Amino acid sequence: MSKEVQMSIKMEPELRDRFMAASADDHRPAAQIIRELMRRFVDDSETPNELTAETIRKSRRGEDVFYASDADDLFGQLEI
Repeated sequence: MSKEVQMSIKMEPELRDRFMAASADDHRPAAQIIRELMRRFVDDSETPNELTAETIRKSRRGEDVFYASDADDLFGQLEI
């Protein structure tokens, strides 16, 4: 069994009030929603989205790799 710890955060009173009202409207404890948001944030941070994952795979295969002498050179190659 994992030990739970407390955490405090600073936020604007209006944001807190709106969040508490929204969680009450959803009939869920605010802490449960915060934990879900934190888990989602951590999961999203650890797992690249599909576009990023495909870009990494292409890069490892040497596809769509640009070599540039500086930022201007790279932007020129990318036509941006």
